[in-house]
This record gives sequence, structure tokens and C-alpha cells, in this order.
Amino acid sequence: MSQATAIIGTGQTHHCSVRRDVNIPGMIHEAVTRALVDAELTMNDIDAIVIGNMEHFEGIHLSDMWSLDGAGGYLKPTIKVATGGCTGTSLGIAGYYHVASGLFDSCLAIGWEALSVSEGETTTGIITAFDPFFERPTFAGAISGLGIFAQEYMNQTGVTEAQAAQVVVDARQKAQRNPFAHLKQSVTVEEVMKSPLLSYPLKYLDMCPTSDGACAVIFASESMVKKHGKKAAFIKAVASVHNHTYLGDTVRFRGNQLETLTLAAQQAYKKSGINNPLEDLDVAEIYEPCSFALLKWMEYLGFCEKGQGIRLVEDGTVAMKGKLPVNPSGGVLCTNPIGATGLIRVAEAASQVMGRAGEHQVDGVRRAIATGFGGSNWNEVLILEAP
Repeated sequence: MSQATAIIGTGQTHHCSVRRDVNIPGMIHEAVTRALVDAELTMNDIDAIVIGNMEHFEGIHLSDMWSLDGAGGYLKPTIKVATGGCTGTSLGIAGYYHVASGLFDSCLAIGWEALSVSEGETTTGIITAFDPFFERPTFAGAISGLGIFAQEYMNQTGVTEAQAAQVVVDARQKAQRNPFAHLKQSVTVEEVMKSPLLSYPLKYLDMCPTSDGACAVIFASESMVKKHGKKAAFIKAVASVHNHTYLGDTVRFRGNQLETLTLAAQQAYKKSGINNPLEDLDVAEIYEPCSFALLKWMEYLGFCEKGQGIRLVEDGTVAMKGKLPVNPSGGVLCTNPIGATGLIRVAEAASQVMGRAGEHQVDGVRRAIATGFGGSNWNEVLILEAP
């Protein structure tokens, strides 16, 4: 039987396009130090470490070893996790299992990315990961796949490009409350619509940025939580579901086929006793790489009926003061250091449950959801609750 496990500390860097003031281990050290301060612990209190990023984006391998000085893993059990775009949430799930298994009383999860190190390699890395004959000639990185996703969604629901642009406007407004967010400048629907076209219907401002940054989260056993007397966000459920198909054969857009996010959510809801997510959840941190993704994935998560995601934005349901605030941090649309992005979702959800989210704190949060997304149609879900 697994032991109860909670998050007791989180830390992030101030995310931006380029960090020229610090090397990568130094950037990691910033996040780790802030997590330790948040939990009122030292490295002596940490039993194990999980760390990860998208190694091929920077072209620097063995990130669990050469970043040792920043991660604090000297003479501590350390493993590397790398699951593509889902690396961040996979780190969170791995940190949870390290403690829940009873092997450790505490585990430090660290995600990071310095995408400025190898400009342009992000798209190259994604392209070359796919079949060279059937997919590589047309799969121009993540953007073209998301463009197909957006086209399908528009055709199925009648949602327009201008309506999707409202997601970006909302995200930027929320990000202004978050001191760690990368993009905070206000935008209008008109500005999103006039921004350069990337892959129809996605325009420049419809897409998330590429960010340099790191995030650290401390997981602890229930006995350790009681010993230190800290507020905590307990992990009630985790789920990870993925598959792989050729881009042209993917079932995620077709008919009544269940998307992997729906399957992961159903597993997590069942484990945590959630019957109506819109009513039972208090806040959501959803991995949304583009404007259309948030609309569709709120539907996959069961927040509304199919095709009704835009209604939740337009009627204020997901606003800061709405029934279920979604991405009060500004989300992936405002901050995206890929290897850390999903872990940021976990950290932000935990901070909301612990009441330590600062200016973007939502009132009365007791239960939160965090999601992660990556290639191979990979989706992950974590449910966090107050004790």
C-alpha cells in the first residue's frame, strides 16, 4: 500500500527568452534554492532527485550528471526522466512515486530548458523524431501538427479564429499577475489576428513562446509533512496515457474515439472521487501549447460538452473570479521552457492548494488539476488536494 504523499515546496526561475546572466547549472540552482526556501528545508532534508529536460534541443546529454552542482544531487540517488513534451509532468509523477512507494521520505523533482542555447534546434529535433518517408516532409515541427488539430476543431465546432484569439487575450491578462511568467504584454483579438501566419489557422500570437527556465518541486511523505508542520498539497491521483500513430492516421480528431487526455482524466477522476470536474475542481493548470488546444482540451477534461470550450471563455467560467479558473498563471501560452513546462503546471496547482500563489492566488482552492502534453499523443493528469 502506498504512503500518502504531498508537495511541500515549489520554486521557479523568472522565465524569459534568453538567460545570458547565468549558465544552466546556475539556472537550475535558482529554482532548487527557491523550492527549498519555500519548504523551509535544506538539501540535507532531500533523500532523492529526479531531473529532466528535452536533451536533444540543447544538444547536451547526461543532464542528470553534468548539472550536479545546480541540482544538489551529490551522493544522492538521482535519475533522469525524458518523455518529450510531457517531461515536466512525468517528473512530477516520478517524484510522487519515489515517495509514495515508501523508498524515500522526500524527493526533489527538477525540470529545466535553455532553448536559447541552440536556436532553431527545437523544430529540427521534433522533425527528425518522425518517420522520414511518410511524415518528415510535411511535419514542420510541432506547429503543423497543431495546425491540423486546429483545422479539425474549427470544422467540427464552427469556432472561429477570432474566438480562439480570446484565449490568448485572457492568458496574457492572467500572466500579468505572475512574476515568473515570460510573456505579460497585453494583446487584443485584432493583434492576434494580424500576427504572422505560421500554419493555418495558427498565427504567431496563437502559439506559446520558447523560454529559458527551470522549476523544482519537493515531494514529502505524510510523516515528514507532520514533522515540519508545513502546509501541503497532497497528491490524490496521477495518470499517464499515450499512444502513437502516423500523423495522417491519428484518431484523436475522429468521431467518438477517446483522446488520451480523456482517458487519463477518467482514470484520475475515478481515483480521486471526482464526478463533475467543473463543480468538484477549484482551479486547473492545463498544458495548452496553442489557443485552440485550451478550448478542445477543456472538453476532453469534461469541463463542458464537445464544442462548448469557447463558451467557458466567453462567459467568464474560467476567468480568475469564475467557477473554475483555468491557468491563473498565464499557462503555457505565456511560459514554455519545455522540459519544465509540465512541472510548472504541477507547481502552480500545488501553490494554489497551499495558498502560496501570490497575486494570482485563487480564493478558496482545495482541489486542483494539472495536465501535461507531449508527442506520441501523450497526456498526463495529476489531482492535488488540501489535507
